[in-house]
Amino acid sequence: MIYRFRVILDNDTEDDIFRDLEIRETDTLEDLHNIITQSFGFDGTEMASFYISDEQWNQGEEISLFDLSDDNSARLMNETEISSVVHEVQPKLIYVYDFLNMWTFYVELAEIVEEAKGADYPNLMFVQGQVPDEAPDKQFEADPNDDFDDEFEDGMDLDDYDNLDFDENWN
Repeated sequence: MIYRFRVILDNDTEDDIFRDLEIRETDTLEDLHNIITQSFGFDGTEMASFYISDEQWNQGEEISLFDLSDDNSARLMNETEISSVVHEVQPKLIYVYDFLNMWTFYVELAEIVEEAKGADYPNLMFVQGQVPDEAPDKQFEADPNDDFDDEFEDGMDLDDYDNLDFDENWN
């Protein structure tokens, strides 16, 4: 079977930037990584990971391009068949490419079709939008329900630099 994915760049512009791809269900996540990087114009040499995602796009288990864990326990793209992590019940992944720039993509299974005779896979079906020169900025915000303020339990105010009892010339 052939999986058709829509891969959407997470950006804060009004422009939709996405690619529609076809790939065999038996191919690996490394194969999917390769077609994503090629279709968005990246050289594919940076670190990358897929994250299993739920319906609300919450980031779950990581599947890495390389094992950087201390105990060699990381789940790897080249050992993970696409159909083992993506299917009709679990159709979403988050893909992060280049951890310094944090290019982030939403990968969603759009449909499953029969393999077309004579077709080459993976296949780039459709291109929408131009990739910006730089990765979109990420806005990291605190949970509004958290009760954080600028004072510690000892009453010190971090914005009151003059009264922090800090010796600027300690060195």
